[in-house]
Amino acid sequence: MTDMSTLTTASPSADKSPSPLSMFEFWPGWIFYTPVVMYWIILGLRYRDVSLPTAANPRIETGGLCGESKSSILDMAGETARRWIAPYAIMETGENDTPRALRAMEKTGLGFPVVLKPDIGCNGTGVKLIGDEAALTQALATFPRHVSLMLQRLIPYSHEVGIFYIRHPDEKRGRITSLTYKEVPVLTGDGRSTVEELLRADPRTRLVPQIYIPRLRARLGEVLAAGESLPLVFTGNHCKGAIFHDCTATVTPELESRIDEIMHDIPDFHFGRIDVKAESAAALLRGEKFEIIEINGVGSEATHIWDSRTTLRDAYAAQFMHYRETFRIGAKKRKAGWKPSGAMTMLRCWLRQRRLLASYPLND
Repeated sequence: MTDMSTLTTASPSADKSPSPLSMFEFWPGWIFYTPVVMYWIILGLRYRDVSLPTAANPRIETGGLCGESKSSILDMAGETARRWIAPYAIMETGENDTPRALRAMEKTGLGFPVVLKPDIGCNGTGVKLIGDEAALTQALATFPRHVSLMLQRLIPYSHEVGIFYIRHPDEKRGRITSLTYKEVPVLTGDGRSTVEELLRADPRTRLVPQIYIPRLRARLGEVLAAGESLPLVFTGNHCKGAIFHDCTATVTPELESRIDEIMHDIPDFHFGRIDVKAESAAALLRGEKFEIIEINGVGSEATHIWDSRTTLRDAYAAQFMHYRETFRIGAKKRKAGWKPSGAMTMLRCWLRQRRLLASYPLND
């Protein structure tokens, strides 16, 4: 049976010594992304439009760069793609939120547990695991009024994976350029140490306590029983503390064919990341037994760069390659008659998303 450890061993960087963190893994965003932004501007000058990538997925607001609705992308799925997407319902906060959420769930055939998350958002901000009606009521009260929320069936599979997909408009088949397995860090109790002591003793979490302590503040003084496990995050997002493993080298023709089949059923989708949960790594590589959580557009990144064994040079090479591709695709779509969003629309959508993210509660 193929498992994640086997896949990780097979990854391109497997010959490098493992370490808890890479040298740049938790750099401030403005430091890491400044060269990426500069490269984007250079490409924008070359193609005479800094917003050109927004035409790569022209049916999505800003191409999925920022401010797009998650459900609007999933709503475009045809019959083939819908079979692979975890069922979801949408509601807007306002009055009598719980009854309205329950009606939306019933209409879609959803039952507890569900995942509650903002329809416009990124990096797992505001994502909540909801086990019952009382938890739903409590979570809904933490969101501002008049924001759109998604309720999605909790996928019962344990392996969360990010799959980056690219297909040029003049190509019949797309390709997977990144395959990343996401691991939830777990503390294991010894019957003596508090949660905070365990955090500060762990080789990885002690280096970035600021990632975990805010979410665990109410439990920092708790002593876990010997052998008791405490998952530190729920969402599979790097900036929220999940651990990423580069398994791009393990991509199979079966998986690539399946993903290509699904993404062909999303009209004019050419560039982005598909986040899925799979029953097992082996099943995923056969193109079987997985469900799509969400589909992200040109604002997504190939998350294998956050594998601790990835060098800074390789990370930037991956970033530059992907953004170069989205400009190339955008140019082809522009030639076919699609129009980019424009710089002002990009800025307006980014500011709206930024305001919304600041208003959401802390994620689970």
